[in-house]
Amino acid sequence: MLFNSLSFAIFLPIVFSIYWLLPHKYRWILILASSYYFYMSWNAKYIVLILFTTCVSYGAARLLENEKNLKKKKMILGISAFLCLLVLFFFKYFNFVSESFTAFLEIFTIQLNPITLKLFLPVGISFYTFQTLSYVIDVYRGKIPAEKHFGYYAAFVSFFPQLVAGPIERAADLMPQIKEEHTFDYDNAAYGLKLMAWGLFKKMVIADTLSKYVSAVYDAPQKMAGFSLILATFFFSFQIYCDFSGYSDIAAGTSRLLGIHLSTNFKSPYFSQSIKEFWSRWHISLSTWFRDYVYIPLGGNRTGKVRHALNLLITFLASGLWHGANWTFVVWGGIHGAAQVVENIILPENRMKSRGIAAFFRTLFVFLFISFAWVFFVSNSIPDALYVIKHAFDGISAPGSYIYNGYAGIGMSLSSIIKENVFLVLLLVYDWMSLKSDVIADCGKLKTPIRWAIYVLLSVTILFLSQKGAAEFIYFQF
Repeated sequence: MLFNSLSFAIFLPIVFSIYWLLPHKYRWILILASSYYFYMSWNAKYIVLILFTTCVSYGAARLLENEKNLKKKKMILGISAFLCLLVLFFFKYFNFVSESFTAFLEIFTIQLNPITLKLFLPVGISFYTFQTLSYVIDVYRGKIPAEKHFGYYAAFVSFFPQLVAGPIERAADLMPQIKEEHTFDYDNAAYGLKLMAWGLFKKMVIADTLSKYVSAVYDAPQKMAGFSLILATFFFSFQIYCDFSGYSDIAAGTSRLLGIHLSTNFKSPYFSQSIKEFWSRWHISLSTWFRDYVYIPLGGNRTGKVRHALNLLITFLASGLWHGANWTFVVWGGIHGAAQVVENIILPENRMKSRGIAAFFRTLFVFLFISFAWVFFVSNSIPDALYVIKHAFDGISAPGSYIYNGYAGIGMSLSSIIKENVFLVLLLVYDWMSLKSDVIADCGKLKTPIRWAIYVLLSVTILFLSQKGAAEFIYFQF
């Protein structure tokens, strides 16, 4: 069931109405039942995986809280992590490892047929696996108590707004909100609806429209050359941002309708002045997860310069692999890790930010670098990515035809160019304003005619200018 589908438009009002009619003590049951129904709408069989991960992590946490022996606690944590990650490995990485190992043996002229499994990747498996892992680790560290009520814990793991694409919530933040009693707040619910509308606009109007131009190039890049490759790369930068942050906005807005607040997952990332700042603004729940459970345990920045650099590289290589079972994602993660190592060498902490024209050029440079890295993320293979990089400037000696052929090559007319640019400018203005204030809250303070004119215009735009059909969100594949 997609956020941008008719079925969700029917599902959500039903859940919303029943939720606020039910006494508080029964609401967790509704959250759990609706979350399982929501997930089973994709593939009912895979609910077994969530149940398995939930039971393993719940049991491990209870054992950890009652165990005093450090060695036994480490053993419980290790077994729990192994079992949860084993499920993730089996469905997401088995074929990748098998094919990579076979390719490695071919270097030594050893011919083997890779063992592959015909399995569908369960949506959201990386997200809920990491959510349960963080819970067990936090119990092990003594940061939170183990939850005794299995139903509350199961509702935390499967909470439907953020189940399949995050944000990856910490138990200390989300669990108490599921357990505590909420009273309906009109302003909070209205804010949630506005946030959902903005998320739907980003997904259905911007991301889904740009996706057809991106696909025209990256599905078969060797058929293209020149400015078409650059256009598709820049469009993907905005497509993936609007697609993923749009999902996060809809998830957060949906949760607010139930009186629950999710963590912020994006903070105007393309206005960053460094790669480090970008990762403090992009997919924040994942970057903080890797910081707390990988980077810091490795030693973080409390070690020597060489070890610190290695810690960064390991963390970002792991982050790249988390995104997908393909070497393109590993390279993408490595590029970001290497960039932060270089930044730490040439840019001291007190020089990470600039003002005025210097800030503009630094922001532009970071955006260009991030877009370059996206080439590996979106490409089907490393050779495809290298082709794009090699041929992106073919024909640039004739600038006029270079630009014209670029737009024509991906099928853009003058009207579509104007329309997409208007929407992208609107997006950037919104994000720029968000750096200093809450735009949605500010919009609610405008005079009634202006406020409702904005609401109607946004709704009409979504209804009439969005792409036909409910397209999946990019991060469902992770």
